[in-house]
Parts: sequence; structure tokens; C-alpha cells
Amino acid sequence: MRTVIQRVQHASVTIDGQVKSKIKKGLLVLVGVEDKDTQEDIEWLAKKITNLRIFDDENGVMNRSIIETAGEILIVSQFTLHASTKKGNRPSYLKASKPEIAIPMYEAFCAEVGLQLGKPVQTGTFGADMKVELLNDGPVTIIIDSQNKE
Repeated sequence: MRTVIQRVQHASVTIDGQVKSKIKKGLLVLVGVEDKDTQEDIEWLAKKITNLRIFDDENGVMNRSIIETAGEILIVSQFTLHASTKKGNRPSYLKASKPEIAIPMYEAFCAEVGLQLGKPVQTGTFGADMKVELLNDGPVTIIIDSQNKE
């Protein structure tokens, strides 16, 4: 699983002009699934994200996790994270899982992150045309790929 994690002041997902989900201070997580991802990847990534020390402590040092700040998380599926741009100018998405694999993995990932966080996460809608709005805080943006654990 490949993720782009952004520390945000707020974020929302709008579908067909209706706000589906929104959060205040926390993390916006874009996630892409590939066929070789497993339950182990889900658990590792959920733990890594919820324990990342990217929020300021009382001294202004990034030393606190989303759990410690009681922040919120919005998770949005994003198959384009697996785009290959090596050949030509049109990205190839062959590494991205098809919906029959990706949807259950995405849902399991959202559930595991919520479990690690201690409260439900907000989500987008898999496969929908979503408008994602955010105010990046910092900016702080981190990419984590569960296939590169080492």
C-alpha cells in the first residue's frame, strides 16, 4: 500500500456537490492498493501512521502523534498513487489493484486505522469522482509505502 499523509488544519471530501466527510485538525491520508498488499501491510501501515510523531509538542517540536493530539483522520482511496510514468506521457495504472481486490483492502485499512486511533475515521467513496479540499499544516507531507518497510 502506498500512502501520502498530509498534516492538515482541516480537510473534506465532496461528491456530487455534497460534503461526504470532513475533519478538523488531523491527517488526510491518500491510499493506493496493489495486488501484493496483505493484511500485514494494513496493520503495519496503520500502526506507522497513527504513531508518526509529526505534531508539535509544547516546545514547537514535531514530537507528538495523531493519537496524542486526539486529532482526526480522513482516508481517501487514490489508485493514481501507483501510476507508472516511465514510458511515454500517459501514466499506466497496471500496478493499482482492481476494485474487487482494492475495495476490501481499503475498507480493512480504514477499519484498522480507526482501531489504532481509538475512534472511527472519515472516508471518501471508493471509485467516486471526489473533490478533496484541505489546508496543509506546515506543510507536512510524508509518503510511506508498505512495500518499502526497510
